[in-house]
Amino acid sequence: MPEKENAGKKKAFRSGFVAIIGRPNAGKSTLLNRLVGQKVAIVTSKPQTTRNRIQGIVTKPEGQIVFIDTPGLHEADSALGRHMMREVAAALEGIDVLLLMLDASRSEAKGDELLLEKARRFRGKTVLALNKIDRLPKPKLLPLMESFAKAFDFAAIVPISALKGSGCDELLRETLHNLPEGAPYFPEDQITDQPERFLAAEIIREKAIQAMYHEVPYALAVFVEKFEETPKLVRIEALMNVERDSQKKILIGQKGETIKRIGTEARKELEAILGTRIYLGLYVKVAPHWREDPKKVIELSWRHQLEELQEPSDLEDGE
Repeated sequence: MPEKENAGKKKAFRSGFVAIIGRPNAGKSTLLNRLVGQKVAIVTSKPQTTRNRIQGIVTKPEGQIVFIDTPGLHEADSALGRHMMREVAAALEGIDVLLLMLDASRSEAKGDELLLEKARRFRGKTVLALNKIDRLPKPKLLPLMESFAKAFDFAAIVPISALKGSGCDELLRETLHNLPEGAPYFPEDQITDQPERFLAAEIIREKAIQAMYHEVPYALAVFVEKFEETPKLVRIEALMNVERDSQKKILIGQKGETIKRIGTEARKELEAILGTRIYLGLYVKVAPHWREDPKKVIELSWRHQLEELQEPSDLEDGE
């Protein structure tokens, strides 16, 4: 009788916050999009693409996981780099599970130790995801897992391929299993907390990075200055900042071909995501050394932008 009662008993709902931490190009954003089932974070081949915390929400009948994608861990050498590392630190506050992500095909002692140090400082449960196993010879996978099991007491070590999806269901199960019991934090149909205007800026930046090369992607910042919704159309106007005139010329391209291609690709993807027609206007401005200016860098945060938008106007203040 007790066994039958337990078999029929409904499992408690689990929910919580999980920060995804890893080195640049470990595949964190690819994993987030895979787990959510929809694009919420941009993905490029360039390292350090992610600059802000982005939440992706996965809701299952048995629980809800709020994943927090973070910038890749690196030595900060600019105001932008320091901002990115502050975003990582902020993501670790109040989380329930730490998800360390490592490129299994490029495991290295120095980078691995940096990740392990994060795990040692975190007092909760830590799950290790060994990504890109499709690039790792099979005989090397088990020894790699064993070495990490000896280095730290992980709640679970899961080999995955975020790009191909293998192991991702098991990673979800292991992560959910380690969350506390509790009610969901978000409605079950919500997949991210970021505003659509920030997603628009990120999509534009992604298309620009894909069209560029060398140093230009890192000198690029995108700000949506107008986001107007009408029943038939969304009007978006975005400012693209670079640091030098030469970068501006590259971004615009010969006879404006590059910026037209960026605009077309961004518009098509945004129309697919938002489900409506888009008018997209792109403008380029040179902002020398913006990456070294803390005031400019903080403007990249959609949380800061939202605060700016919500500030009462002078008229509302009665002045």
